[in-house]
Amino acid sequence: MSEHSSKMRQEILEIPAAVERLLIEGATNIQDAAKRMKAADPRFLITVARGSSDHACTYLKYASELLLSLPVASVGPSVSSIYGTELRAEGALCLSVSQSGQSPDIVGMTRSLKASGGVTVAITNNPESRLAEVTDAVLPLHAGPELSVAATKTFVTSLVAGLWLLAEVKGDDALIGAIRSLPRHLEEAAQCDWSAAAGMITGRSLFTLGRGPSYAMSNEAALKIKETCQIHAESYSAAEVLHGPVSIVDEGFPTIVFAAKDAAEQATAEAADALAGKGATVFATTDKVSRAHCLPVTRTDHWLTDPVATITSFYSMVEAVARARGIDPDAPRHLRKVTETV
Repeated sequence: MSEHSSKMRQEILEIPAAVERLLIEGATNIQDAAKRMKAADPRFLITVARGSSDHACTYLKYASELLLSLPVASVGPSVSSIYGTELRAEGALCLSVSQSGQSPDIVGMTRSLKASGGVTVAITNNPESRLAEVTDAVLPLHAGPELSVAATKTFVTSLVAGLWLLAEVKGDDALIGAIRSLPRHLEEAAQCDWSAAAGMITGRSLFTLGRGPSYAMSNEAALKIKETCQIHAESYSAAEVLHGPVSIVDEGFPTIVFAAKDAAEQATAEAADALAGKGATVFATTDKVSRAHCLPVTRTDHWLTDPVATITSFYSMVEAVARARGIDPDAPRHLRKVTETV
């Protein structure tokens, strides 16, 4: 098959250009939102999202807490849409992430948070959406049309848009520079050869692991394996997997470990080696492992942008696994591109 044999593959290859477009066309929105956020001087952040967008919020949670020392809480949209409760959002910056910006529960919760005193920001690929209409500021993703059901370039651009906002608020020139250099790194990341890890994904249940910002990539990876390959995958923090889940590990148990070049890399590598020592077949995105297998990775110009490159490499692999299993990754069974939850 050619590398353009699925829309998902095409969209993975479009990730660098999509990020470049965001960097060029999204600057004014990012800077305006950063000014609004600084003026609000929030005491904490609230995130509202589902699915892949919620995994992006997990990444942004760590970024906010590590960069700005601002704690982040993820709220369940059903608190408003089903249970009819209004949360007290005074002093909060409320970040709602949705590729389509159309799901009624995300829109309703965001509207409720704004009404109760929160400053609201939407990250969406549809700046004309219902979500965009109810927020104080909008960060369009500029990703272009995404036709495959499995979100790839909208997930990556959501990461970049949110991180860029936080970097502007922080005034972190080194991180902003690393964000601007991402497109060339993502070109390389999309071509990383993870075929060795792909070979172990044969239908057996598997673990994905991560820690810190890379834990968000583990969550996203587990979802994509289930979504595109119809294989059960469970994501755990590398700090938690040995506390109980390890009990199901037996000989050859497949595991993918996500690690950036950050303060958690050594501890994550040790967890990967511990699982390998118990018989698991472990592939990790770090060269600090001694028993697990090391995957080729693209390191970026900042430890906080490393996970963005890593998930891009994973996407290339999981799309190939789906096709090898005879599954159309563009149209997973039982799924639609836009799910509007009440």
